[in-house]
Amino acid sequence: MENLPFIIGFLGNIFSGLVFLSPVGTFNRIIKNGSTEDFDSLPYICTLLNSSLWTYYGIIKPGSYLVSTVNCFGVIVESIYIALFLQFAHPKMRNKTASLAGVLNLGILATILLLGQLLLHGQMRINVIGFLTAGLTIIMYSSPFGVVKTVVTTKSVEYMPFFLSFFLFLNGGVWTLYALLVGDWFVGVSNGAGCFLGAVQLIIYVIYRNPNSSKQLEDQTECLLPPSSSSNSRVET
Repeated sequence: MENLPFIIGFLGNIFSGLVFLSPVGTFNRIIKNGSTEDFDSLPYICTLLNSSLWTYYGIIKPGSYLVSTVNCFGVIVESIYIALFLQFAHPKMRNKTASLAGVLNLGILATILLLGQLLLHGQMRINVIGFLTAGLTIIMYSSPFGVVKTVVTTKSVEYMPFFLSFFLFLNGGVWTLYALLVGDWFVGVSNGAGCFLGAVQLIIYVIYRNPNSSKQLEDQTECLLPPSSSSNSRVET
């Protein structure tokens, strides 16, 4: 069983890779249409920052090369996404993307790495970087809940990508298991939260995937609530 952490971590690499590649369809559309339309670059900019920090964490913590390798892949993929935004976005979005990428992926990242190298040493450096990265990861796992609000309001899963939620759930679960095996609570807490949040998204998807059931529930709700209340009912990554 000595190889079990490696096997689980390798599976985590595969699922994380699938999560990183999940927006490929969106960018095929962007390239085909020659425009980013109403898509937002912020999720990709934040994911690039997150992947960069996990790569650094995997480098400075002994035995965490599986964490660094997959996130290095993420850095490459997210950088390509951002480059496509800069190429195909309208001027306002292009300026926003360039500004945010400059602040988050250059300014803040460089500051964290510089302070980490100069002021922090040994286990303290690992703890600080791990804490920052785990917190950012939990925030990113929570970001699809904006879509969840839309699903509940519209009682439709049209704008909730099932496979993204599914792979986020699997990714969080596999990395949580890996963290338990190697004793890494930064990876464990952040991905455990991600697994839980992914499960919540899947449950909501199951509840609202059947339009007829949703309509029946809405009719039942309208019988129980006054008109003013029933009219106000309603997830990356």
